[in-house]
Amino acid sequence: MNNINLEEFGYSDFYKRQVEEMNIDDKDIVPARVIEVHKEQYKVISRFGEKSAKLKGSLFYNDSFENEYPTVGDFVLVKYNPMGDDVIYEVLKRKSKFSRLDSWNLKEQIVAANFDYVFIVVSMNYDFNIKRIERYIACAWQSGGTPVIILTKCDLCSDYSEMIEKLNEIAFGIDIFAVSSYTGYGIDELKKYIKRNKTLVLLGSSGVGKSSLTNTLAGKEIMKVNDIREDDSKGRHTTTHRQMIFVSDGNMVIDTPGMREMGLWDAENGMDETFSDIEELAHNCKFSDCTHNSEPGCAVRKALQEDTLSKERFKNYLKLQKEVKFAMEKEKRKLKSREFNNRKKKMKLKWRA
Repeated sequence: MNNINLEEFGYSDFYKRQVEEMNIDDKDIVPARVIEVHKEQYKVISRFGEKSAKLKGSLFYNDSFENEYPTVGDFVLVKYNPMGDDVIYEVLKRKSKFSRLDSWNLKEQIVAANFDYVFIVVSMNYDFNIKRIERYIACAWQSGGTPVIILTKCDLCSDYSEMIEKLNEIAFGIDIFAVSSYTGYGIDELKKYIKRNKTLVLLGSSGVGKSSLTNTLAGKEIMKVNDIREDDSKGRHTTTHRQMIFVSDGNMVIDTPGMREMGLWDAENGMDETFSDIEELAHNCKFSDCTHNSEPGCAVRKALQEDTLSKERFKNYLKLQKEVKFAMEKEKRKLKSREFNNRKKKMKLKWRA
């Protein structure tokens, strides 16, 4: 499959300008999009078609300074190799990205990039958890994509009006859809997001129906689907790696492994959007630096006392705020370390010269 038009895969002027500014002389270095990630192995699509790719070792495995590693959805520059794997030289600046806190290594983990819509997929069974949904919403707003909440498996739920009502209380300005991949109910309403050259990313726990939804949107079975366990409604992992699936009308869907725990990373703006009701109350506090503990004239405490603000929602707000603050401190230390290493690199180059 040669002579691919990368524009059909979302390659817009935003990325073209970056490549033009680099003034690359080597004709074998071309833009491509990452469509699969398996640890350190990649699959990309460029004008030469789909190819396996690997990182340029001297650029990415260099202790002197830190690099952005590619993730699914990224646009990259690769050196085309007709005899083997292409080589990834550069990751282009992203217009959107979905990050989480890697709790093991305590650093940012980018899950997907360069998408237009974030489908937060929630099943109408034991997976329905307001706190977790608030966490997803905060990350989605921060990502740069537009969040949409998809309630799946409505054919198994006789009355889901209470779930919709609870979501309307927390998901301000977000479209909410109830769908069934089994019966097709509600799928037509999602078509306004299935646009040519647009990319969706699906987020949600294992077993919520992301793979089934992808198959329904594509109109054919692309993804393997596993049944859920009937005793607790929990799903088995179907997706084991991050990948991009091409569905109808040039629309692309990024599927990710199910993530039950979502550590926040750099989600300060996302928090403002997600908890805009609490932020608005805080603006009405007597003191601008109010901690909402014991200060007089606290509008947040007043709302809690009058039950116009849920105690559970406020508790989750405080918990997520702490996570965001912790992640921001980690990022500051990371940037300082990067600046220090880059200064060392420049000094070495100057000394060699």
